[in-house]
Amino acid sequence: MNILVVDDDPRLREVVRLGLERAGYSVSTAANGQEAVISTFRDEPDLIVLDVGLPELDGFAVCQKIRTRSDVPILFLTARDDEVDRILGLELGADDYVTKPFSPRELVTRVKVILRRTNRIVAAPGNLRHGPLTLDRTARLCACHDTEIALTGTEFQIMVMLMETPGRLVPRTALIAEIWGARSQVSDRTLDSHLRNLRNKLAEVGLPDAVETVHGQGIRMRRLG
Repeated sequence: MNILVVDDDPRLREVVRLGLERAGYSVSTAANGQEAVISTFRDEPDLIVLDVGLPELDGFAVCQKIRTRSDVPILFLTARDDEVDRILGLELGADDYVTKPFSPRELVTRVKVILRRTNRIVAAPGNLRHGPLTLDRTARLCACHDTEIALTGTEFQIMVMLMETPGRLVPRTALIAEIWGARSQVSDRTLDSHLRNLRNKLAEVGLPDAVETVHGQGIRMRRLG
């Protein structure tokens, strides 16, 4: 199941993409309205998260163009909190409307509700595996081979985000927004403390370099054989 995320802010696109991927969805992105229209008609996504305040072709215009050929569910994402804008968006064919700033969890919940309402819902997978590591998201257990790794709730959430996309950098802002919320004032120092504890626990099972920090870019799970 694929979700198209359309926003001209690359950092926000990344936060939304990671939140949706963590929930089990496949995500594609577009940076402007024209890309969004082309991607919609070419790839036929199951849902679109669409920013209203796009340059040139704004979200309302994109929605109008899409509605000429597709009934794909659309969730507007916007900094505007005006009732007239909300009504206009819904009248143009949007399925829901989320105002920035928002929590990634709130966005995922809205997406699930829309997909359930339109009979497009898909269950998120329960387990993640990468090399010798296994994460059971239902039981909230982490293990290396047959050795359980005792993680705190925050460490477990970090591992989930990193193991969902091994080898891919996850921006610090995306980690903080997903774990503590988009409006959180959590500092890099707090995140570093959790990462240090996580690395120590992985080192105890023979994986001292599994989690890598790339200065100025983000955190990633190294590809493990």
